[in-house]
Amino acid sequence: MKLLAPSILSADFWRLGEQVEAVVRGGADIIHFDVMDGHFVPNITFGPVLLESIKRHCHLPLDAHLMIENADKYIPEFVKAGADWISVHIENNPHIHRTLQLIKGLGAKAGVVINPGTSLHVIEEALYYADFVLLMSVNPGFGGQKFIERSVDRLRKLRQMVNSINPNILIEIDGGIKEDNVSDLVRAGADVFVIGSGIFSYEDIEEQTRRIKKKLTALEAV
Repeated sequence: MKLLAPSILSADFWRLGEQVEAVVRGGADIIHFDVMDGHFVPNITFGPVLLESIKRHCHLPLDAHLMIENADKYIPEFVKAGADWISVHIENNPHIHRTLQLIKGLGAKAGVVINPGTSLHVIEEALYYADFVLLMSVNPGFGGQKFIERSVDRLRKLRQMVNSINPNILIEIDGGIKEDNVSDLVRAGADVFVIGSGIFSYEDIEEQTRRIKKKLTALEAV
């Protein structure tokens, strides 16, 4: 099943609750949170308090992508706030096995994230322990960036790695994903599609969510 994960980073925070409800009605499968601390990436966004607020009113799984330093320190807070999926970067989490086990031990799905400039071989060992892997198709830090075309080839190679090491892993892709490039990403092997401005920049967010979800469902059936 191909899963759609709208990223609230691109939402209008004045209307955040309303817009989350719109993507839920439109058929979103997961709500994605881009958590940034201004150290690992050059931006600051939000923390567990916001996630907890949405959890009280949203039945969908919440996916916390932690672009932060000292992730192990904050993981319990995000789980307590209601995160169902938590992912951390291979680039700044040297004890990745321990971190993934921490996430799983707290009852959440554990993911490993890899940036565009990092060799896929770096995450090979982590694939034995993760529930999902998040392939960045832009440099993390800001929404609305242009998709890095080489990410399609990286996705194909990652799909081969996952199939040979741990076929149960889901591959999530995040960055510059729009309605017009999801077809290529489905064919290359992605399972979960994080989309920010490709949904929230539209006047009718519910309808845009529904349109992309319908396209993913149709592609899955091919």
